[in-house]
Amino acid sequence: MGDRQQLESPRGRGALDTVRLALVIGALGVVFGDIGTSPIYTLQTVFNPGDPHPVPVNRENVFGVVSLVFWSVMIIVTVTYVLLAMRADNDGEGGIMALITLLRRWSGQRGRRAAMVLAGVGIFGASLFFGDSMITPAISVLSAVEGVKVVEPSLAELVVPITAMIILLLFLFQRRGTAAVGRMFGPVMILWFTAIGASGIGGIIDHPRILEALSPTYAIGFMVHHFDIAFFALAAIVLAVTGAEALYADMGHFGRKAITRGWLFLVFPACTLSYFGQGALILDDPANISSPFFLLVPGWGRILMIVLATAATVIASQAVITGAFSVTSQAAQLGYLPRLRVTHTSATERGQIYVPWINWLLMVSVLTLVFAFRSSTSLAFAFGMAVTGTITITTLLYFFIAREKWGTPAWLVGIGATVLLSVDLLFLAANFTKLLHGAWLPLLIGVTAFTIMITWQRGRTIVTAERQRHEGTLSEFVEKLRSKRALIRRVPGTAVFLNRSKETAPLALRANVDHNHVRHEHLVIVSIETEPVPRVPAAERVVVNDLGYGDDGITHVTARFGYMETPDVPRALRLLDPARTEGELHLEDASYFLSTIELRRGTEPTMAPWRKRLFMATCYITADAAEAFKLPRDRTVIMGSHIEV
Repeated sequence: MGDRQQLESPRGRGALDTVRLALVIGALGVVFGDIGTSPIYTLQTVFNPGDPHPVPVNRENVFGVVSLVFWSVMIIVTVTYVLLAMRADNDGEGGIMALITLLRRWSGQRGRRAAMVLAGVGIFGASLFFGDSMITPAISVLSAVEGVKVVEPSLAELVVPITAMIILLLFLFQRRGTAAVGRMFGPVMILWFTAIGASGIGGIIDHPRILEALSPTYAIGFMVHHFDIAFFALAAIVLAVTGAEALYADMGHFGRKAITRGWLFLVFPACTLSYFGQGALILDDPANISSPFFLLVPGWGRILMIVLATAATVIASQAVITGAFSVTSQAAQLGYLPRLRVTHTSATERGQIYVPWINWLLMVSVLTLVFAFRSSTSLAFAFGMAVTGTITITTLLYFFIAREKWGTPAWLVGIGATVLLSVDLLFLAANFTKLLHGAWLPLLIGVTAFTIMITWQRGRTIVTAERQRHEGTLSEFVEKLRSKRALIRRVPGTAVFLNRSKETAPLALRANVDHNHVRHEHLVIVSIETEPVPRVPAAERVVVNDLGYGDDGITHVTARFGYMETPDVPRALRLLDPARTEGELHLEDASYFLSTIELRRGTEPTMAPWRKRLFMATCYITADAAEAFKLPRDRTVIMGSHIEV
C-alpha cells in the first residue's frame, strides 16, 4: 500500500513520468533508426527514371504515390505492428523469434502439426532478416552520403569510398558495444525527426493542396485507374515501411507503450510531413525527383542535413546489426544454429551483445554490396523483397496465434487476415517483378540461412540420438557404480560433468570409470535446458535430482536458462542447497568435464550427402563449450569420442 501511495504522490508521478520519457527517448535512438531514415530514398526510388517500370511524373501520379505511401505506413506499421503484432509478446520480448517460440510452446496442444509448419515458416522469416541486416547498412549510409552530390556534383566519385569507410568503422567499433554511444542516439534522432518534419512543412506551405493526399481515395484511385503503374510502384513504396520489424523486435528493451508513443507522437508525423513535403517539391519541378529529400532543405542547411542524415543512418545500421546479433543468439539457444561466441558489451543492458563471427560476416557482405551496387537506388530493388517477406510471415503467424491460442472469433480473424494479408501479398507480388533486378539477393540470402538452420537442427537431432545410444541410460550406469563400489576408487573433491539430458550417462564420466576405475567423491551431472521464455528467475534456475539414492554422492542438476540469457554453469551451481546435494560441493576447486564429439560422414541415409557435409562444416564455427558455459579454463578437462552422421 505504501509503494502505491508513493507512486500516486506528485513526486512519485514525476519519477514515473521521467522513466517513461527516458524509455521513449531510448526507443527513438534504437528502434526507429531504420524506418526513420526511409524518407531519404523512398520517393526518389519510386520516380527513378532508371527503374524498369518508371512512374511518370505528373500531378495525378504524385498525389497517388504520396497517398499510397501514407496509407501503406498506416496499415502495415501502425495497424499490423503497433496495434496488433506488438500485443503478441513472449514474456515481454517481441519479434518473429518470439512468435516462433510461442508456436513451439503451444505446439504440445491441439494443432501441433500446423503450429510446427508455421514455426518453420517463421524460421524462413528470421532467415530473411539476415538479408535485411546486410542490405540496410549499405542502402542507408549510401543514401545519406549521396547527399553530397546535391551540394557539389563533382564529389559523386567519392560517395562509395566514403560510404565504405563509414561502414568499416561501424563494424570495427561493434566489439566496444553501444552502451556509451547509445545515450547519444535518442537526442540525435529527436533532432533528426524535428529537422525532417520542419523541412516537410516548408514544402507543404508552398503547395498546401498536397495534403489532400491524406484521403485514401487518391491511393485507391491510383491503384484502380493506373494499376499497370501503381502495381510496379509498390516495389519501391515498400521502402517506406522498412524497419517496421524493429519496432516489434526491440519491444523487450523498451516496452510496447514507449514504442507506441514514440511512433504515434513523433516518428509517424515527422515522416509523413517529409513525404508530403517531397511530394509538393516534385509538383513544383519534376526535375527534383533526382534527390527530393535533400532538395527540400534550404541551400544553407544541406551540409548540416547530410551530416545529420549520415548520423541517423549509422544509428539505423547499428540497430539492425544489433538485431542480427540478437536473432543469432536466440536461434542458437533454440537449436537452429550452432553455439557461437557471444560477448555482453554492457554491464546494465542484458540485450546488448556482440557476436564476432556474425559481425565479420556482415561487414564483408555489406562492403561487397556497396561496391557491387554503388548506389541506393540500385540496392532498393533488392531491399523490398526481404522486408515484404518478413512482414507477410509476421502477419500470418500473428493471426494464427490470435485464433488458435487466444480464441479470437473466426469471423474477426478472417476479416483482419484477409485485409492485411492482401496488402502484404500485393507488396510481395510487386517485389517479385524485380527478381532479375536485385530482388533475388535477399531471397538467396534467406534460402541459404534457412537451409543452414534446418540442416543444423536436423543434424543436431541425429547426433543427439546417436550420443544417447553410445552413452547408455544414466540409471543403469548409476546401478553399475553401486554394484562395483569395491572396484572403483573414490578420490576427494567434486567433479562436474556437462551432459545433454538426465536420461543418459556423460561419455566423459563413462570413459573415466571404465578406463581409470576412479570417480570423485561428489559427482554432479549438469544438463542445460533453454526454456521458451526470455529469462528464467534465479529461484527457478536449478532443479536437483538424487537419481534414486541419497548416499552415493551422485546428483543430477538441470540448469534452466531463457533464450535471451548466456548460460553460466558455475554461477548456477552456486545456487544449490548443500542439503539437496548429498553434502557440500567444493565448487571453488571443482573439476569440470566436457565430452567432445568428432563427426564422421556415415553411410546411413539420415540426411542427403550434401546436407551432411553442410552440417559438418557448420560445426567448425561452434564456439568453445568451456567459454560458452563460463567454465574455468584451468579446471576443465575435455574427453573425446566420434560419431557418424
